[in-house]
Amino acid sequence: MILHVDMDAFFASVEVLDDPSLTGQPVVVGGSGGRGVVAACTYEARMFGVHSAMPSSVARRLCPSAVFVDGRYHRYMEVSTKLRGILESVTPLVEGISLDEAFLDVTGARQLLGDGPSIGADIRRRVDEELHLTCSVGVGRTKLMAKLASKAAKPVATRTEIRPGRGVVVVAPERELEFLHPLPVRALWGVGPVTGRRLEALGVRCVGDIAALPAGSLERYLGAALGAHLTALSLGEDPRPVVPDQAAKSIGHEETFATDLWDRDDLHRHLNRMVDASTTNLRQSRLAARTISVKIRFADFTMATRSHSMDSPIDASPAVGAVAAALLDSVELHQGVRLLGVSLSGFGDPDAGLQLSLDLGPAMSEQGGGASGQNPSSGGWAPLDGEAAGAHDPAAGDRLARANDQAARIQESWGSVSAAIDAIRARYGGSSVGPASLVGPEGLRVRRRGEAQWGPADDQGPPSNDGRAATL
Repeated sequence: MILHVDMDAFFASVEVLDDPSLTGQPVVVGGSGGRGVVAACTYEARMFGVHSAMPSSVARRLCPSAVFVDGRYHRYMEVSTKLRGILESVTPLVEGISLDEAFLDVTGARQLLGDGPSIGADIRRRVDEELHLTCSVGVGRTKLMAKLASKAAKPVATRTEIRPGRGVVVVAPERELEFLHPLPVRALWGVGPVTGRRLEALGVRCVGDIAALPAGSLERYLGAALGAHLTALSLGEDPRPVVPDQAAKSIGHEETFATDLWDRDDLHRHLNRMVDASTTNLRQSRLAARTISVKIRFADFTMATRSHSMDSPIDASPAVGAVAAALLDSVELHQGVRLLGVSLSGFGDPDAGLQLSLDLGPAMSEQGGGASGQNPSSGGWAPLDGEAAGAHDPAAGDRLARANDQAARIQESWGSVSAAIDAIRARYGGSSVGPASLVGPEGLRVRRRGEAQWGPADDQGPPSNDGRAATL
């Protein structure tokens, strides 16, 4: 028996919890500027047609009375950690999907805690009593059924009212197809806008239409893998188990600027902030990273990525910063920069030995973003095909080689300094100490995870805070 627990309008609900004056108002969490994106919104905002991932400018047109609130990722993480504690007290088999949702395999807990609906109701009670928030719970034989059931359990906002949700919805094994087949095909995992349109062109609009297709026809139309996947789901087959969370694969920050940046000094200041935040998070997780990546999205949405791998993992801010700066300098700024990000991966032991020099040779490890390496549609950190940094600029390769050696030397001598910085921040706050380059007219302000994650605020210049890009 699998449960899917999904918090209701999580980010927006946390904002209302912390500021009761927002109760009953159309609250939108996200960047309020022209380049902002809606991260979440209350059901009052949804009555106007506002939804997550919508451009903030569109949300403002739909709902002029909306109250825009900048996201506070650190606060959502704090509440999410408490939620995780509640879920893990039910079963150790918890697979987090995001900050506000998770799958639970409660098969082994039923004898002690009761059946799936009882466990779901108890989780909702504890979330209400301990977090003062609400959640919806789906109960089913598979992940697919549990996920679809939790959606059916949620409140629904129409243009005229907010209908309360059912709280817990159970899909019994013998009623799976009865529940599943009337749903639109886009309810299935793997059906996005493009696949949805292709299926609709075929006359397939609901899940039952897929199940009714002749054997093999969908595979021929969509390809063997996707066709077989959707056919299995349409029959209620989903063999995926609940897999307890694994360690983070990457940690990083990225930021979309209010206005495009051309000046390298400005970009380096933003990069320093991101590196400082990322390495702080890295050390808090007791990790060090071998691979440093820098991502740039230009004004025309083309993108360039550079990566470099050290022989040994590093976690000191100036060590990572030396490599990140060299990577940034290897990118030609042929137009303004809309987005800048840094990502750390290839985790290892912070106490591993260091090699102080590295012969890069003719084939460098950086992955380029020249004209052939730009990808206007990619938003992730996957390596891009393209020319290596320095292929046409030997000086870039020399700078990176020097940065590699500099980073290794800094890492070797910086351990006690990093520990002291972390201890001071733990006692006196995140802005008590930081790189000198982060000092501005209002004093020192360092990065916090998730600030400005969904774009800059309204009427804001180049922001002083960034968002988090990686999945933890």
